[in-house]
Amino acid sequence: MHLQKPVVAVTGLNATDNPGPGVGVIRALRRDPSFAGSVVGLAYDALDPGLYVEGLLDAAFMLPYPSVGRDAWMDRLAYISAQVALDVLIPNLDRELPALLDQEACLASMGIATMLPTSAQHDLRAKAQLHHLARTAGLPVPPGCTVSHADALYGIHERFEGPLVVKGAFHGAEVCHTVHDAVRAFHRTSAEWGMPVVIQQYAPGEEVNVCAVGDGRGGLVGAVPMKKLMQTRSGKGWAGVTIKDAALLELAATFMQCTQWRGPCELEVRREVDGTLHLIEVNPRFPAWCALTAGAGQNLVSAVVQLALGLDPGTLPPYKVGTAFVRVALDQILDISALESITTRGEVLPSTEWTASAGLPSRVEPEPS
Repeated sequence: MHLQKPVVAVTGLNATDNPGPGVGVIRALRRDPSFAGSVVGLAYDALDPGLYVEGLLDAAFMLPYPSVGRDAWMDRLAYISAQVALDVLIPNLDRELPALLDQEACLASMGIATMLPTSAQHDLRAKAQLHHLARTAGLPVPPGCTVSHADALYGIHERFEGPLVVKGAFHGAEVCHTVHDAVRAFHRTSAEWGMPVVIQQYAPGEEVNVCAVGDGRGGLVGAVPMKKLMQTRSGKGWAGVTIKDAALLELAATFMQCTQWRGPCELEVRREVDGTLHLIEVNPRFPAWCALTAGAGQNLVSAVVQLALGLDPGTLPPYKVGTAFVRVALDQILDISALESITTRGEVLPSTEWTASAGLPSRVEPEPS
């Protein structure tokens, strides 16, 4: 393990109108003046824009999709770590996590450290289970349930008031004002994301979000709340600003305490005019806007890397209220050879060349002369 110059692998390099968190994670890490390590990008698509951002990565590899199974995914990760001696892995996509949870020993055998929740902690915040935290932990979660048959929706108005939100187990949410709308949304959601389908009572108010990190012992390492100023059609933040809200920070601290959460997460919250909060979702990884935490002076990504390495990040400085971000779409100009390399080899350059040029260590022993 290279404590002074760690090699950090990051996934989620898609940067479209529904961006993955990877580019933001790396940009936050690069903003830390004390970070002297290297960053390795792990991608699922040769056209993931994060692969081609100038100055972002020191090396890059392709990964098989998680659907191929844990063994194939882990084998590929072991190969990559053998080439560049990975020290820390920051996974940023929801579908990756099930293959990595409770796998510390396997990852440690590759020399890789993580800062991830346990599978039990991960299940507590699942969309299908989140409403239970209202009862067991007193968190302000709107009433909800899971359904596996559309027929159940015809009597659901007797349990919940007002509009309903129909959600997939991993992604997607539709606000429905009638039972017929809910039935149609159920069929669309189940066809795309499978069963069960989550039904949640609609919570009024403006959306606010919190990027937070837990220490795994019930403590809050740091948290930065943000209000979206612009959204895409799918509801993703395209611009936002840090806000001062003690209630949101208290909610983040309460979530960490009751779940013993370990690692990063994002709390999606709705706040009514009178200040009432509704915890809508908890995403078990960094949000795409996490670079804002570094820009606001509380670098949560850097803190996660330090924690994964067994270091104490200490008391993080307070974030600066009124720090904003605006996401930019631009054309990245590159030589076709870069695309050819990642497409045909699954690597940016032959390992013997780029490990030396990027200053990356390698666990591969040199062949005897």
